[in-house]
Amino acid sequence: MHRLIQEIDDDPDNYHTYYDLGALLVNLKSYSQAEELMMKALGLFADKSRAAKDTLTYGLGNVYYAAGEFQKAIAQFNKVKDSKLKSDAYMMLAQSYMGNNDHKTALAFALTAAENHRQDPQVNQLIADNLLAVGSFKEAAQYYDKTLASDPKNGHAQFDRGIAAVVMGEDATEYFNQAKQLDPKYYQKGQSRLADIQGALTKKKTDQNSKDDQTNA
Repeated sequence: MHRLIQEIDDDPDNYHTYYDLGALLVNLKSYSQAEELMMKALGLFADKSRAAKDTLTYGLGNVYYAAGEFQKAIAQFNKVKDSKLKSDAYMMLAQSYMGNNDHKTALAFALTAAENHRQDPQVNQLIADNLLAVGSFKEAAQYYDKTLASDPKNGHAQFDRGIAAVVMGEDATEYFNQAKQLDPKYYQKGQSRLADIQGALTKKKTDQNSKDDQTNA
């Protein structure tokens, strides 16, 4: 941090250093300081170049996203016009809408981001997560398979691929075994979710059998 502050003092016209310092403050969870720095940098550089304005706007969006202020993050990411940053902004818009539990909008932005990142496992996982959330299990499974083809040690994706398998009546054992080994925290966290899904499927099957018995009677 001291080095970056010194770099700003030595070269106050370099907006990249402000962006890097803001990112470091976010990593340290100093969100109000990061916000203040980015706002100051935008005041200094926004009128000097489009690239500076977009980079710092994107940085401010990241500050709000990390702080869980998703609506504020969305407002910033929507302002980014630079073609190089645009697909990254679409990714962050998808994640921000996902943070707001608006999975349909998140999915739309994730699919747009994928147009330039078809082989990116992070993009494919984001699409899969939102497909799973809206109940498109078959499509979610396809995107988890793409994710795992590129990133087989992704325990999060292994577990959620297992969830899709359970809903579709497939054997999910291997996915869950991999998830337990690769990401035990996420595996444990997902147990109540898995139990809820299995309970709902059992109830659905019981209700269907009862209905069939009544029809046959």
